[in-house]
Amino acid sequence: MIELRHLEKKYENATPLKDLNAVIREGDVISVIGPSGTGKSTLLRCINMLERPTGGQILLDGEDITAPKYDLTKARRRMGMVFQSFNLFGHLTVIENLMLAPMDILKKSKQEAYDTGVALLRRVGLAGRELQYPEQLSGGQKQRVAIARTLAMNPDVILLDEPTSALDPTMVGEVQAVIRDLAKSGKTMLIVTHEMSFARAICNRVFYMDEGGVYEDGTPEQVFDHPRKERTRRFVRKLKVLELLIDSRDFDFIGAGTQIDLYCLQNDIPPKEKYRIRLVIEELVQQILLAEYAQPDIAVTVEYAPETQTTVFVDYKGDRFDPHDTKNDLSLTVLTGVAEAFDYTYDDSERQNHVEIRLK
Repeated sequence: MIELRHLEKKYENATPLKDLNAVIREGDVISVIGPSGTGKSTLLRCINMLERPTGGQILLDGEDITAPKYDLTKARRRMGMVFQSFNLFGHLTVIENLMLAPMDILKKSKQEAYDTGVALLRRVGLAGRELQYPEQLSGGQKQRVAIARTLAMNPDVILLDEPTSALDPTMVGEVQAVIRDLAKSGKTMLIVTHEMSFARAICNRVFYMDEGGVYEDGTPEQVFDHPRKERTRRFVRKLKVLELLIDSRDFDFIGAGTQIDLYCLQNDIPPKEKYRIRLVIEELVQQILLAEYAQPDIAVTVEYAPETQTTVFVDYKGDRFDPHDTKNDLSLTVLTGVAEAFDYTYDDSERQNHVEIRLK
């Protein structure tokens, strides 16, 4: 239904979309997730041509809507957009907000637009609110009106840009309930959201966005339970990551200690956990590995999440060397004392030696 080919969007100081490629099938309900600043909202705005891409193509049923002479009104009649900030007209009543576009763009009669609007308000649980003004509604009610206004155009595709992010937590559920109902209707939908449990519950596909494109595309079970790529895994598991590269015997371990302290402070890591992280780096890297390699190339990655075990990954270049075989019995004893699991593997990657230590 929608094909994105080498889509690019550049701004003066940033390029959120770089060579993005994806196919959106009719009836897909796609949750678009990812860290802030990875182009999720930009993607929706480009699809609806509220932002014109600086490169690539957007094909809607085979027609290139980015072509210079394409009539954008034709595409916009088929795509509805729900914004996080509602964008209702404050000087119009609820029903007038719903009637405006169908009468102006679809050329519906006033009575037909009114009847459709009343039916849609009933569908989103706002029957009887027709003559109220937006200022008389709660945030959740405004967003439900905004969804009804989008449905009034009977679009083939609905784009929702973080529809609950501007709401009080007590109002999120009422909007999510309406979106769940829509997801069952067969409409093609793209929903940018930070609510992972909500995304998982309503969609048949997930776009995880990073590095300027759709970094990973799969079913909810695949993306949330068995992500194929590292950045996806870290994001869905809410992992806080610290990375160090030790490429010299003169590496600044005092400065690294400051980095570790700041990392632990920013992520509310308990002092006991911080002590164990530092112990692993001191004993494994400083005491064992630096004694083994004259020209070290050691990458240290710490992954922490409040509800999971802290894990320290140490990957290093050179001949096969299992730290369990070290002659430094004291350091090995310290490591095994803080580790619930202490695993070593060797392969033919850039840094062939791999140690994974899961802390107790």
